Amino acid sequence: MTTALQERRGPGRARGVRSAMSLLRREENFRWFLPGHATSLFGSAMAPVALAFALLPGSGGADTLGWVLTARIVPVVLMLLVGGAAADRLGSRRVMLTADAVRVVSQSGFALALLTGYRPLGLLLALAAVGGVGEAVFTPALNALIPRLAPAEQLAQANATITLVRSTANVAGPALAGLLTAWAGPGVVLAADAGSFAVSLLALSRVVVALPPPAGHRPGLLAELRDGWGEFRSHNWLWTTCLQACFFNLLLWAPFLVLGPADTEQHLGGARAWGVVLACFGGGSVLGSLLLLGRDPRRPVLVSTITGLGYVLPSAALACRAALTWVCAAALLAGIASAVGGSLSTLAWQRLIPRELQARVSAYGYLGAFALGPVGLALAGPAAALLGTGTVLAAGAVFQLVSTAAALGVRAVREN
Repeated sequence: MTTALQERRGPGRARGVRSAMSLLRREENFRWFLPGHATSLFGSAMAPVALAFALLPGSGGADTLGWVLTARIVPVVLMLLVGGAAADRLGSRRVMLTADAVRVVSQSGFALALLTGYRPLGLLLALAAVGGVGEAVFTPALNALIPRLAPAEQLAQANATITLVRSTANVAGPALAGLLTAWAGPGVVLAADAGSFAVSLLALSRVVVALPPPAGHRPGLLAELRDGWGEFRSHNWLWTTCLQACFFNLLLWAPFLVLGPADTEQHLGGARAWGVVLACFGGGSVLGSLLLLGRDPRRPVLVSTITGLGYVLPSAALACRAALTWVCAAALLAGIASAVGGSLSTLAWQRLIPRELQARVSAYGYLGAFALGPVGLALAGPAAALLGTGTVLAAGAVFQLVSTAAALGVRAVREN
């Protein structure tokens, strides 16, 4: 009798870092892809810090930064489905190459604007929108590409390795960006980000994967989107976890990101304490990624859903006015949950969705999961003013507990 946490047995049953190194040695495509993708992840982790330091001191300050961030997010939401359909139709590698080229242009333009001092708001908004289009196209294509870079028996290791790289970038990237911004200025950091996408593009150009059938043998875009939607809704585990993620971002994670800094400012010592909390979350995500290496749960949907309970802890700790030590411990555990849950949910998509539909289904999943996130960010402050910060954070934690129990009540979630 197997359990959800038992691992599949592969050749040699490699563990930990040795498993990742084995994958890199055996699979030339993955060996080319990973360094390029890692470089672009570090660049992307540095960019928000540089952008904030570039725009906040100028005229308009926070308003300008808000407009630029919005101009980037809107195309992501609008173009995700088109990006997924394009990846399934044209091939993930082709679409990702195009997306990287688009982001090279976007970030190079930003860097040039900051370095020359010529940065009218209209230009910045246009460049942000171009970058958002590149991100929307790249994201669903990535999930569909990984199964073409690693054999089925090592797919879990491929996802865990990518999650480890992403987690490390999210910890080290902002710190490096702060140093580079202070030393050379934000324009140089954004130029480095543009260069990171160029490295990713060059690495992807060395990857060789089979192309999908010619477009002439395929239905039109709307028909392909309908096929993707049909596949998405046919999996009870998929739309259940996506619906839970949608309200998780609205009710728990968005309020945590907005109210966490304010609550820390009032009760735990300010920005330095919040930085420590975020560092613990990042460190937890690295630790969670390391724990996944060499492991391949038989029921990734179930394990991913259970680990989602870890997100309850930071909000609950803040709502209870816990000491900084306990908030940091909660953030560390939430970081572990983030890495494990994210990697295993991606693994489930890759294993349980037909290969020719993976990018489209991923696009629907991302769109559904993050659709209400901006609403949560906008409403967190007013809700806290009306109900109190602790009440809003506690309500989010309770929601996560109840929604996880409800998701686990779905048979397809427990069995996959």
